[in-house]
Amino acid sequence: MPIRYLFKQLLLPPGVLLLALLVAWWLRKRFPRMAGACFGLALGGLWLLSLPVVVEWSAHVLEREPALAEAHWIDLAQQVDAIVVLGAGREQGDPAWGDDQPSPMALERLRYAARLAKASGVPLAITGGLHFGQPPSEAALMTEVLARDYGVPVRWQEEASRTTWENATLSAELLHRDGVRRVLLVTQAWHMPRARWCFEQAGFQVLSAPVGFLGVANGRPGGGWLPESKALWQSSLLLNEALGLLLYPLVYGQP
Repeated sequence: MPIRYLFKQLLLPPGVLLLALLVAWWLRKRFPRMAGACFGLALGGLWLLSLPVVVEWSAHVLEREPALAEAHWIDLAQQVDAIVVLGAGREQGDPAWGDDQPSPMALERLRYAARLAKASGVPLAITGGLHFGQPPSEAALMTEVLARDYGVPVRWQEEASRTTWENATLSAELLHRDGVRRVLLVTQAWHMPRARWCFEQAGFQVLSAPVGFLGVANGRPGGGWLPESKALWQSSLLLNEALGLLLYPLVYGQP
């Protein structure tokens, strides 16, 4: 099991909160007050992170880039050299399709990128490597979906990246050879600030095309104050992104 994956599962919700519950149980006899504090923090954290309204508020902080106005799609050929779509994982062995498929989040990016490419005529680049080391690559799966379902060809495939930083740096090695310096970046709205930073560090001029906004009215009964499992998953994505925004400049920033 990759160490990076293990640490992410243990240090981010719900893993870290379940660990806190385990610690509370372990300390319940010797240190009852500390056990009570751990239990309260874990239970309170699980409740807060499972609220759609918390997802909405948290996403507002991360989603800094506005949506790309449809009226400007036709002019993209004058502004960028390529549309770059970032991979977002895959679903393994779906019997309905007889093979692996891009994740729902990746499919959302592909649908948006296909419309942008058809409207503008700008060529597409897909970046995404092996999922836990298993072929085919995310880029290969996404390229097949674009060709078969949308009739849109892909000019460049980057198939070795595992992180957002590698999406940018390995795409730069591929695209710079063909003179591509200006890119339209397609990824989730909450992921766009970190993705933009990485691609700018890799030498690109970046125009943002965010999709999948979470910082919008949640539309739930009761205003989103009732817990649900989907919100817990979305909160974990947002927390992972906030941590990435803090750590990436420290790890990859220029000295």
